[in-house]
Amino acid sequence: MELSVVVAHRTIDLRSDTITRPDSVMRKAMADAEVGDDVLDHDPTMAALEEAVAGLLGFESALWVPSGSMGNIIALMLHLQRGDRFLAPEHAHVLGSELGTAAWLAGGMPDALPHDAGPGRPLASTVRAKAGGAGPYFALRTTLLSLENTHNFAGGAVFGPDEWAGLVAAGRDCGLKVHLDGARLWNAAVALDVPIASLTAGADTVQVCLSKGLGAPVGSMLVSDSARIHEARRVRKMLGGGVRQGGVLAAAGLVALDRIGDLAEDHANASTLASGLRERGWDVPTPETNIVLATVEDPAQTVSELAELGIAAVTVAGKVRFVTHRDVDAADISEVLERLRRM
Repeated sequence: MELSVVVAHRTIDLRSDTITRPDSVMRKAMADAEVGDDVLDHDPTMAALEEAVAGLLGFESALWVPSGSMGNIIALMLHLQRGDRFLAPEHAHVLGSELGTAAWLAGGMPDALPHDAGPGRPLASTVRAKAGGAGPYFALRTTLLSLENTHNFAGGAVFGPDEWAGLVAAGRDCGLKVHLDGARLWNAAVALDVPIASLTAGADTVQVCLSKGLGAPVGSMLVSDSARIHEARRVRKMLGGGVRQGGVLAAAGLVALDRIGDLAEDHANASTLASGLRERGWDVPTPETNIVLATVEDPAQTVSELAELGIAAVTVAGKVRFVTHRDVDAADISEVLERLRRM
């Protein structure tokens, strides 16, 4: 695929939904936030955010963390003992995008599950087969199932409450704990039009991001029962994640929670982009949420040529990825497709 070079007045950034900037409403909430020392006294705005997210997801307690990667590694450190094997879908974020901390810090041995139930999703029977049963003392001990919804590198693929319940049951049948990397779980709930708690029921820990589609500048949440979150707070401090006047950041998260419904617009823009790309001959499936994956002969070269058109994208899992978000509107998507028309 060859793209002709055009002069673009500005770059339309579709690299990720992490590039959004806090708007004036969010900035004012941050400036006006009631704060305290969260390490010593539990910042009041941070406490309010943690209570709100725990309630939304159907758990007893929550903990604010600076990033989704920190939320995931804290969860894995709670669940794994050194040398334990854990299962996760192929190309899951915890396998290839967190610098090996699952092995380095949590001491876990990762084992990838195929997407044999569809993009980003293993079959429950595969979980059971992979987990195995009791073996000799020197065999790997499988103790954890880590799932991802939506699955980033599978194009924002979602799985619903029934499939989720089946996977949790498979893990339980094999004596596994269950962690959910729900960095974009809000997107899944909006796409499926279901309560978000229906996508977390039965998990031991869940991580959700505020800094992706919801537009907060920083922050994720780890939810679980009160005992685990008490221990998670200690681990967060160990990793350098304790904050002082964290309410400034938590206030942005509270505003972000009011914008979950806005994700439907991102999904619509992704669908429009995918349809337009297909009309121009690109190999693109219909997206389920806000991530569009394109299969091209040379992803790195294509991303370079897109940049010359003023369109920012990235390569993931051997494909070109476009991500729609709240800082890109329908007019921007139309402009992207117009620029590509000049190929």
